[in-house]
Amino acid sequence: MPTLSRRSLTLAVCGAVVAVLLAVAAFAPLPVSIVVPGLTVNVLGAKSGTEVITVSGAPVRATSGQLRMVTIAATSPDASVHFTDVAKAWFNSKEAVMPRDSVYPSGGSVKEIEKANLKEMTDSQDAATTAALTHLGLSPQKVKVDLRLADVGGPSAGLLFSLGIIDKINGNGHGGDLTGGRSVAGTGTIDAKGNVGAVGGVPLKELAARKDGASVFLVPRAECSDATAQLPGGLRLIPVETLDGALAALAALDAGRQTPTC
Repeated sequence: MPTLSRRSLTLAVCGAVVAVLLAVAAFAPLPVSIVVPGLTVNVLGAKSGTEVITVSGAPVRATSGQLRMVTIAATSPDASVHFTDVAKAWFNSKEAVMPRDSVYPSGGSVKEIEKANLKEMTDSQDAATTAALTHLGLSPQKVKVDLRLADVGGPSAGLLFSLGIIDKINGNGHGGDLTGGRSVAGTGTIDAKGNVGAVGGVPLKELAARKDGASVFLVPRAECSDATAQLPGGLRLIPVETLDGALAALAALDAGRQTPTC
C-alpha cells in the first residue's frame, strides 16, 4: 500500500482545513442585509386613507401628477444572512447586498433600531418643512405642516417632502404643478438649508419607481454612478444637489429645456 509523502500529507490536511472553513463560512451569519425594491408613495396624495401632507395657516391648491418617494425593503436587523443568501442575491438584478450598518443604525436591539429610524424620519420631516417654508418665504410659526407616512423610517424622503409641500402651497409659482402632470419619483436627504444628500440603494429604488409608473427620477448628484449603472428603460434621470436645483430642473423639464444629466 503506497504511503503518502510529507508534502502530500500536508496538502491533504490543508485541503481538509480549507474545506471545513468554507463549510463554516457558508453557514455563518454575515453582517449584511439583503435589500429589494420597496414601496413608493405619492406624497401629494394619501396612504392608507391618510393624507401624507396637510397644511394649515396657508391656502393649498389641488395638484395633478405625482411626487413619489421610494424605498427599499431589507431583511430585518436581527435576520441571519448567510453566504448562500449573498450568492443568490449576487445573481439577481432585483436584489442587492448592503452592509447592515448602512441600512440600519448600528448597535442596539430591534426596538432601539426602529426607534432610531423613526427619529431619523422625524428629523428629516422637520428639515424638509423648514427648507420648503424658507423657500416660500413663509414662517413656520404661522404655517403648520403635518407629514404622515406610517411604516416608513429613515431620512431618504426629505427631498420629496420638501417638493410636495411647495407644490401643495405654491405649485410652480405660475399656476401650474411642479410635476407638469408627470409621475416624478426621487430620493435624497435634505437639510434645513435645502442641501440634498446621498441615501444608498438607488438602483433598487429606480426599479420600484419605474414599476409604479414614474417617468422621471431625481437623484442626489453624488450617486450618479450608482444611478446610471442599471437605469430602467423609460426612466429619465435628473441629478440634483439642492432644493433650488431640483425646482429649477423640474421647471426646465416642464418648459422643454435641457435638464441636468449624470
